[in-house]
Amino acid sequence: MAKITKTRFAPSPTGIMHIGNLRSALYEYLIARSEGGKFLLRIEDTDRERYVEGAVEAIYRTLDVCGLHHDEGPDIGGPNGPYVQSERLHLYSEYADQLVASGHAYPCFCSVERLADMREDEETEFIGYDRRCRDIDPAIAAHRVAAGEPHVIRQRMPLDGETTFSDEVYGVITVMNQELEDQILIKSDGYPTYNFANVIDDHLMEITHVVRGSEYLSSTPKYCILYDAFGWEIPTFVHLPLIVGEDGKKLSKRHGSTSFEELVKDGYLPEAIINMIAFLGWAPGGETREIFSLDELEKIFSAKGINKAPAVFAYDKLNWMNEQYIRRLPFEKWRAMVKEIADPLFDEKKYDVDTLAHVLRERVTKLSDIPEMIRFLTERLPYERELFFNKRAKLDADSASVILNELRPKLETVAVWDETTLSALLGQACEETGRKKGQVMGALRVALAAQRVTPGGATETAMILGREEALARLAAAIDYLKG
Repeated sequence: MAKITKTRFAPSPTGIMHIGNLRSALYEYLIARSEGGKFLLRIEDTDRERYVEGAVEAIYRTLDVCGLHHDEGPDIGGPNGPYVQSERLHLYSEYADQLVASGHAYPCFCSVERLADMREDEETEFIGYDRRCRDIDPAIAAHRVAAGEPHVIRQRMPLDGETTFSDEVYGVITVMNQELEDQILIKSDGYPTYNFANVIDDHLMEITHVVRGSEYLSSTPKYCILYDAFGWEIPTFVHLPLIVGEDGKKLSKRHGSTSFEELVKDGYLPEAIINMIAFLGWAPGGETREIFSLDELEKIFSAKGINKAPAVFAYDKLNWMNEQYIRRLPFEKWRAMVKEIADPLFDEKKYDVDTLAHVLRERVTKLSDIPEMIRFLTERLPYERELFFNKRAKLDADSASVILNELRPKLETVAVWDETTLSALLGQACEETGRKKGQVMGALRVALAAQRVTPGGATETAMILGREEALARLAAAIDYLKG
């Protein structure tokens, strides 16, 4: 019987979810779903010094908003729990003791001060730990441990030979064992190191595919040696390429927002963020399109499509994707988004949210653009005579004053303030005066907005403002142009 594919997302609660973390979660989720497997969530909270209050809740919130729903985890349980490492401490000590008993690990009593002095000694031939405690008689070491002497547990690495492993992205990699340090498995406070706890938990939780950043490639031989020491099957490794900015340097704050919550705050839709992140190192074979829903990604994703070259996070590309998702939103959902942003800005003033949503839909790149785009609607901006100048329409402040005075009495008679009525009235005004549409609409647009360029035309602006506010602004413009 074929083994079911199982992946896990195992974040440390040390802050907000960065793009790299989210990509790991997404690829782990997609590998599991594409093969009909299971996706697990495990919280790795053994690094207590870096623990950040509220980080666990941020992990749950991000996964939920992105649609990456796990099958096992701390909040829903499962057959291999608990799914929080700090609740599994007894397990790590038990397995470390097994390794000591079998000779694959040993207690190390070297003090922090000695290790620091060793690293500062320029004559030492060791880059890492010099294995001073490696050959202490096991019985003596056990006696010292029983006496309560401070110690850590270190892995006894082979001193010769080589370790070879295969990675789905980087292929077959071989490392000389003599280059591997006797890494710490259990720290002096009883907590496991990241490398050790990962191996234990991945085995006990039946993880078949370990997906993580390429920065962990160098640690993988140590993992493999641990698996062999226990006689366990080694999982499939999938190491992901580095994410860089457009300058080729590792993505960081200097490039812009680098976390999911920051990107959402900047106005990007979660669906667009997920779509963008899916392409950070992966491409669908034989497909040229770039817009995929999460459901579609689940069907076509394969680890074979992951590229080892660094993946470039381009904000222009994310902007384009976000625009595509906004255009495709059901209108009622888009209207609700616009209303949520616009309501507090209009401050209880009446406005036509339907027309505003229609006007913005084809012009907005990200939600955070909206406040500035509609500022002319939510507050009255100062007039300047130069705003009314339009060489192409043969319009200036003086001619605009005449046009607005002609329009004012006509607009004041309008009872039904809708697109059909306003368009008909303005068209009739052009015919009666012999003026070009660009002149009339241009003068009215500036009168209502106090700026030349607006998301919608004069008619849409008048509709959004409503009859009372539009007429009040028209009167204010006429008064200004008298001066």
